[in-house]
Parts: sequence; C-alpha cells; structure tokens
Amino acid sequence: MAQLTKRGLIAAVVCSDTFMKLGSAQAKVFGVPDLPLLKIQHPLGGISMDKVRERAAVALPQLLQLLKEKQS
Repeated sequence: MAQLTKRGLIAAVVCSDTFMKLGSAQAKVFGVPDLPLLKIQHPLGGISMDKVRERAAVALPQLLQLLKEKQS
C-alpha cells in the first residue's frame, strides 16, 4: 500500500481495532504516515462468512468516504 500511495494512487489498509496503533506505526515506518486505515472489529480470522460480511459492511462506507474526499 505504501508504494501505491507514493505513486499517487488511492490506497488504504483494512485494520482491526486491536491493531490500529500498529497499523499507524507501520505506515509511518514505510513513509506514508497519512495512509488511511479502515477500522473493523477484531478478529477477522477464524470467523464465519456472515461475520466477515458484517466487517466488510463497516469498512465499505469508510472506503467510499475516502474516495469521495480524494476526488475533491
């Protein structure tokens, strides 16, 4: 994601709430401190597809908002 952002493309990372601090730190390490993190509930692994869909439904509006902001 860092390379895509550095090339001027819109990029984001889906990150569970437990790892938001780590995600932010990693973005800084890779030189993209403003990389958007789309926050979902932890965990993502080991859950049913219905729960995955619920988390995707939370991430999607965040992604759409990001795209809307970047168009302006």
